[in-house]
Amino acid sequence: MKADLVPSFFSLSKEEKEALSEILILRNVSKKEHLVKEGQVCKYMVFVVKGLLRQYYRKNGREVTEHFTSEGNIAYCIESIFKNKPSHLMMEALEDSEICLIPYASLVDLSLSFKGIAEWLRHFFENNLILHQVKADSWRFESTLERYERFLKDFPTVTNRASVNDIASYLLMSPESLSRVRSIMAMKPKNKKQ
Repeated sequence: MKADLVPSFFSLSKEEKEALSEILILRNVSKKEHLVKEGQVCKYMVFVVKGLLRQYYRKNGREVTEHFTSEGNIAYCIESIFKNKPSHLMMEALEDSEICLIPYASLVDLSLSFKGIAEWLRHFFENNLILHQVKADSWRFESTLERYERFLKDFPTVTNRASVNDIASYLLMSPESLSRVRSIMAMKPKNKKQ
């Protein structure tokens, strides 16, 4: 039932859940399939039911990972979806995935009719803005080791599912630097609970 797939950022009434579920589009995507290509307008928020997505861009001939999105989270290209303009970010499945497409224009229309959906959307954007601020602060103020520790905390399942290159570019490191950081982490004594 699609109503069961509605992400829970805010408590919705049964009627609101049903209205939101009516606009959801269920899809299965294959590993390496692009949901948003460079130059394409992003029209959907993508809720990951099962699987892993990454958003990335190309810079100086390299792919740079901007974000990972795993089960229970939503991906979208911010500027593209808000301004209806072509995206520089691409979105691809890193593994076979089950997703829910949420048409943004339809979601906004629903938010004008349902107070709970408006609150749901507001809570989602507030949490998303905080996530982006934390990430920006991490890049600005944390060492490579601290960034990797934060990555392990924020994305505990991604480290075994994404490539070293994708993780390294997300952390603004070379793959060699990431290997060094992982070696340091492996040598750190584990805190034992008493």
